[in-house]
Amino acid sequence: MAAKRAERLVNLVIALLSTRQYVTAARIRATVPGYEADDGTDRADEAFKRMFERDKAELREMGVPLETGRTSVFDTEDGYRIARADYELPEIHLTGEEAAAVGLALRLWESAQLAGAAQSALVKLRAAGVDVDSARSLPIKPRLDRGEAAFEPCYAAARDRRRLQFDYQRPDEDTAVRRDVQPWGVVAWHGRWYLVGHDLDRQAPRVFRLSRVVGMPKAVGPAGAFEPPADLDLTQVVARQQGQGEEHLVVVRARPGTAVGLRRHATSLGPADDGSGQVEDRLQLRTTEPWALADQIAAHGADVVVEAPTSMRDAVVARLTRLAALEVPA
Repeated sequence: MAAKRAERLVNLVIALLSTRQYVTAARIRATVPGYEADDGTDRADEAFKRMFERDKAELREMGVPLETGRTSVFDTEDGYRIARADYELPEIHLTGEEAAAVGLALRLWESAQLAGAAQSALVKLRAAGVDVDSARSLPIKPRLDRGEAAFEPCYAAARDRRRLQFDYQRPDEDTAVRRDVQPWGVVAWHGRWYLVGHDLDRQAPRVFRLSRVVGMPKAVGPAGAFEPPADLDLTQVVARQQGQGEEHLVVVRARPGTAVGLRRHATSLGPADDGSGQVEDRLQLRTTEPWALADQIAAHGADVVVEAPTSMRDAVVARLTRLAALEVPA
């Protein structure tokens, strides 16, 4: 839906909610921004009538209870209104944990495109009397690292059903390769963001890890250019593809109470002494993407230490060294 049309529909709903009386089409035309002005010509009248009829049909399709009637017997034409009691949502009840989850979502969607939607949801919930504490602590904290700059353009292209072009570099490739994709959606899996879509050059479904996108993806072509499969499950697509590689076993030591994301997919090997009298938890992890696991372990900093294999330890140390170099002032 075009932005101007969406704004006009919102203005129309607000106008019809603000009165108990039926409002005539002429009054709506004069007071609601976005409609064709009355300049006395037949062309303007016809344009308004067509636009207003489309808007009424759109509101009813969206479930807005638009009523038609007359306020008194002396009215000569029908008017329109929206009964507030039929339009308003019922009272919202959230448990403390559910309200905290909303706060977690607000912290997660701090990107430029999603911040507005998150803030709007927060305002509506608080207006309904729900106490949403965005600062409340939870046992899980989302981690979106610096490699996810491609998230917003990929998300927007999938939402608008627009083709997406970007340069993509796999760990086993020396240079990035241009990809032309119909993006079906963006999904988080095992602590990483992935784009799922139809690769137009290869004519097959493909999964792309966002941290491997080089530069900024570019949406091309019109919106609504394609439709994803009706039975699409983004998580299953990613899981199937990531599960096709060779499985690696990794043993790490984690400080108690840390590395919640790793623990969800790990097997406990029991406690262990770190040599200074402190007890740590030994965890065994299985992965078909060792480079992805190395990124995830490095994100936990000093809370997690790789015990084996040495190749994984070296990969994590290399990532931490690069991050440390980025933090040093020039």
